[in-house]
Amino acid sequence: MIKTSFYKQLTILAVSFVLSSTIVITALAQATVLPYKNKSLPIEQRIKDLLKRMTLEEKILQTNQWTYGKNANENNIEASKKAVRPEIGSLIYRSISPVYRNDIMRKAINESRLGIPILMGFDVIHGYRTVYPIPLAQACSFNTELVTQACAVAAKESRLSGVDWTFSPMIDVARDARWGRVSEGYGEDTYTNSMFSVASVKGYQGKSLSDPYSIAACLKHYIGYSLSEGGRDYRYADVSAQTLWETFMPPYEAGVKAGAATLMSGFNDISGIPASANPYTLTDILKKRWKHDGFVVSDWGSVINLIPQGFAKDNKEATLKSFMAGVEMDMVDNVYVENLEQLVKENKIPIAKIDEAVRRILRIKFRLGLFDKPYVEELSEKDRYYQPESMAIAARLAEESMVLLKNKQHALPVSKDVKNIALIGPLAKNKVDLMGSWEGQGIADVVETIYEGFEKEYKGKANILYAKGCDFDGINEADFEAALAVAQQSDVVVLCMGEMKKWSGENASRSTIALPAIQERLVSYLKKSGKPIVLLLSSGRPVELGKLDTLSDAILEIWQPGIAGGSSVAGLVSGRLNPSGKLAITFPLTTGQIPTYYNMRQSARPKLGGYQDISSEPKYWFGHGLSYTTFSYDSVKISSKTIKKNQKLTAQINITNTGNMDGKETVMWFISDPVASITRPMKELKFFEKKTLKVGEKMTFKFEIDPMRDLSFPDANGNRVLESGDFYISINNQKIKFELVD
Repeated sequence: MIKTSFYKQLTILAVSFVLSSTIVITALAQATVLPYKNKSLPIEQRIKDLLKRMTLEEKILQTNQWTYGKNANENNIEASKKAVRPEIGSLIYRSISPVYRNDIMRKAINESRLGIPILMGFDVIHGYRTVYPIPLAQACSFNTELVTQACAVAAKESRLSGVDWTFSPMIDVARDARWGRVSEGYGEDTYTNSMFSVASVKGYQGKSLSDPYSIAACLKHYIGYSLSEGGRDYRYADVSAQTLWETFMPPYEAGVKAGAATLMSGFNDISGIPASANPYTLTDILKKRWKHDGFVVSDWGSVINLIPQGFAKDNKEATLKSFMAGVEMDMVDNVYVENLEQLVKENKIPIAKIDEAVRRILRIKFRLGLFDKPYVEELSEKDRYYQPESMAIAARLAEESMVLLKNKQHALPVSKDVKNIALIGPLAKNKVDLMGSWEGQGIADVVETIYEGFEKEYKGKANILYAKGCDFDGINEADFEAALAVAQQSDVVVLCMGEMKKWSGENASRSTIALPAIQERLVSYLKKSGKPIVLLLSSGRPVELGKLDTLSDAILEIWQPGIAGGSSVAGLVSGRLNPSGKLAITFPLTTGQIPTYYNMRQSARPKLGGYQDISSEPKYWFGHGLSYTTFSYDSVKISSKTIKKNQKLTAQINITNTGNMDGKETVMWFISDPVASITRPMKELKFFEKKTLKVGEKMTFKFEIDPMRDLSFPDANGNRVLESGDFYISINNQKIKFELVD
């Protein structure tokens, strides 16, 4: 007994000694680790320590971004890798290889004096390799949760391929469809852009930037870029202070509050002060007012663009004005590297300003976990891309983005008795153009064409007869007869028409939003067949339909749906799926109607001042979208007809699916303020909600109105103004009055 006790005590002493020794060794090891490399310390303490150790040259290199690889061409990879300075702050990473990425990162960690990791960025706009519908289409889904899921997939694929940072989302409120970049944003409405701004930031960044599959988001193009004169890219934007705060600022503020890591300054000149050298927007608002603690990167070349804009005489002055205004990182120009040191020596830029810029850049790198886990997992492509859950999200997002614009005499869905379907048009077997512009690292070969989707959908049920009919543009009508022959053999004609992907996107402005005449002539020619005509319209913008509208029995806007669009559109045509998309942007009747958007202000003479040669009404308003089922809206009920400024008002409505098919309905709640000290739009979207209703199901939709959030408006300084008076709630042609009192 005594012997056992002795050995027990001896064992306890031995264990205690080992534990004590371990603690001492660990403490000594931590003491030898430089503070900025010690992951147990707070990030701000690590940044402070690192900044103290950096030379001016090392700091300046952090403010610069270069490119790696030319269009991901493997022939350029090795030369690019050798050319990379290990101290550079960021690279636009155009390879998809995690191996190359890790090689570059090892160079930064091992060959630079301080081992600061490089931030890898890329334009992941609507998917990385799994390409989703263009953002304009995504907005038409009015399904923010689905967009969050899609952005999360894009983030995972990006991070596993070596990308830490996406130049997305674009949240420029766009009301001129001639502007090519309308395809990259979420349409004409401020609130809609705000909601998808938050949704995409949540998807890209996840719960934490340090999560293994999160990447940093970048809100762009800050700010007013979409107002470029005449829809011409890179041009002057005349943005009043009222419009700036009322229309353009809210999506950015929402994204910043959601935690967006970075922003990108725009190309445009904002009423005389270019966006990439505008201290009011970049510093006074973003940094001081909104307390954003990430950084701003210039758009490609937007710093040296200050010279042709007439705001700077040379590269040195462009550097000074852009940097001092609040652009911390220069994309590709290399002018920060060339000029910042001299500007510091001349006392034109304080060293404290350099330190603050570098602090912001390092903060994002620390938050991404790059200092502690600089390398990514080196998985094969099959383990990174096209996962079943990713493809399912792509297909569902394509489905919910498509908008049924017209359905005369229930031409859609196509009858189950149909035996022969004519599939005609330049987009029927096209893969490339279904991806849309800014397709990331998408590969056309994996895109499911409309033809392939129809073959799969109608296998064993109907024959798919194909003819190209015509090209996107030109005057060649040689295939018209073959197309007519196919149409005459069929029960219904499905036309696949629209735009090439290069017709929208950056530097893709168009003087007219009408489709080329050859496409309209083909439809007119096929009308001879006497068969019902269904138009599948693929575009990166609203288009001027002209005769296409009158010649078609049904029109389904499928946008540029990405790699999984074929089955989605086929399912909508067959009736296996029910269309639920609503327009996030108005379709003008003609190009000459631009700008036309739903929340314009009232005219001084409402019944006068319109066009003499055409109607002032657009073809299809924002929010338009048909379904194969019907929804019955009961009367709106409100909790009170009078509320005070510190009270909330609840509005609710019961909606019933009265048709013969399950369907999704998006309910849009609008507010109108008929009299105010600053005139208000005729109505403004304040809340939307999308739900699935089964046949015969009744569901209650609610909107809780917060007076300061929903009834106030900004003045020219961005201050919220809440005034008492009458207001109206509008929903589905109902208009309910209530009063706000002091």
